[in-house]
Amino acid sequence: MLTEPQDFPAITLFQNTTLTLVSDADAPALAAAYQRNRNYLAPWEPLRPDAFFTGDGQRSIIDAKLALFQAGSEVPWVLADGERIIGTITLTGIVRGPFLSANLGYWIDGEYAGRGLGTAAVTAVVVTARERLGLHRIQAATLLHNAASQRILDKSGFAQIGLAPRYLKIAGRWQDHLLFQRILEAAK
Repeated sequence: MLTEPQDFPAITLFQNTTLTLVSDADAPALAAAYQRNRNYLAPWEPLRPDAFFTGDGQRSIIDAKLALFQAGSEVPWVLADGERIIGTITLTGIVRGPFLSANLGYWIDGEYAGRGLGTAAVTAVVVTARERLGLHRIQAATLLHNAASQRILDKSGFAQIGLAPRYLKIAGRWQDHLLFQRILEAAK
């Protein structure tokens, strides 16, 4: 099982854009990214307490994510343009055994949306999930009206598999989501 940071070297997506495993040192920059994008992300995320947008709040979240990483059930990355964090992408709920599956979640800084970074990051994670983690399947969910995220998943080879009523509590209310999956044996 891959549970050491060195098992996940940085991935260069574009000239100055990288995908790296999150670390405690990322807390201030991640808090700044969430502060910059607070209004932009609000319709797509759970309600967040004010502490979430602080360095200390992010450090607590990062510590929890790294504990799950050490347990083999999560791989949390940050997307950066140089030193500036511009998003996150995470495989969560990694299950071994006959399921060999994980859930995918991501967001991209509003200033960088529409540049292909989301698709590049998701594609890199698909390859990592198949080649380094040995997973069979990745699932993702989007709000019904999140066309941008649905385009990213489509371009990354995901297929829509269903509708989940009242699936997640987003923006303060239970909302329906479209479900997508990528079977990794078909990954290229």
